[in-house]
Parts: sequence; C-alpha cells; structure tokens
Amino acid sequence: MQINQQKTVQVDVTELRLHIKVCDSFAAGLQDAQGTEVGSYEGYVPDFFPGEHFGDYLILNIDLETGQIKNWRKPKASDIEKMIAQDVDD
Repeated sequence: MQINQQKTVQVDVTELRLHIKVCDSFAAGLQDAQGTEVGSYEGYVPDFFPGEHFGDYLILNIDLETGQIKNWRKPKASDIEKMIAQDVDD
C-alpha cells in the first residue's frame, strides 16, 4: 500500500536567482566616494546588465554564502556614460 506523506530533507542551496520585471521603471543613481549623487538614470534596464533582459527584466544570481552577485560583470566607463546620456536624451 502506498500513502502520501511529506518528509523534510536538507538541501544544499547555494544561489538565489532573481528575475524582476521592471517594465520601463528601472532607476539607478551614481554616487561619488563621499556619497553624493552625481548622476542618475530612469528607463529600460541598461544593455550592460546581465542576462537576456530585453530592457524589462533585472536578472541577478546571488551567491547565498557571500551575498555577491555572481553574474555581474564590471561595466566599462563608456557603459555608464551611455546610460547617463540616454536619461538626458529622454
């Protein structure tokens, strides 16, 4: 005879994958070393962000041990400049 019963088992979880739909509502602020905001951006998710986001999704893979974003790649200065310029153009 088989019956249904739930069991709790331990699982080694290492990563949290976030797919957040921002739908034209992405916002970012740039701060200098003193904490003063020196630039900002609102609009689509910038192209240099990780994943196939199509401008509408924020896709981040978080390492649960360290809290670090695993799929983040350091942007180039030109990426940041382009992002800020796009906000000015809108």
